[in-house]
Amino acid sequence: MSVSEAVAGIVARKATVRQERLSGIHNPWGQAIGFTDAWVFLGLCESQGVVDAARDILGPDIILWDSELFTEMRSYTEFLREGREGRYWPVRPLAGAVVLLPVGQADPQPMAIGLNEIGQNVLEMLDPSAPIYVIRLIPGTSHFDRDPQHPAHRLCMEEQVLINYASRPLWLLSGVDRAKNDLVTGFAAAVPTWASGALPTQRGGEI
Repeated sequence: MSVSEAVAGIVARKATVRQERLSGIHNPWGQAIGFTDAWVFLGLCESQGVVDAARDILGPDIILWDSELFTEMRSYTEFLREGREGRYWPVRPLAGAVVLLPVGQADPQPMAIGLNEIGQNVLEMLDPSAPIYVIRLIPGTSHFDRDPQHPAHRLCMEEQVLINYASRPLWLLSGVDRAKNDLVTGFAAAVPTWASGALPTQRGGEI
């Protein structure tokens, strides 16, 4: 499946897909696995064009922690207008870059913007009805906090109930992890809680 095919398939059914389901769409073990090919999006995140664009802002050490597809640019514009970009980043020190890819175009070119510089004006030259792919990166000098009690995680749980960043995998895209990040968690399908413990026959035969 190509990127354009994956995006077209999601756009075609956008009325039935909650925006939260499109968060972490690059994660092959995430919630997008049921309706698209996550590996296609992961390939975009790991592409040389994205890494090079981010390197100009973050330097040589780059970690991928999230990406999100917005089926219409206007949705991301509203997201920015509400001041939500950066609100859910459980990172210290808070630093990062957002790479925008207009995936509705035949040859989308990545545009990297520092987290503190991003604003609605960066989208003015793009079609408000076209899809945009947002890739969120941090420098290898920042630590991604997995504590669910971190204020960013708690706020995310309140405002985006289907998203749990605390258990998401991190990808080292370039350079070195200099902040002792957990680069292991998340690289497997989640085990349902009901699968733990004794089997029914071991608990007295309940069905």
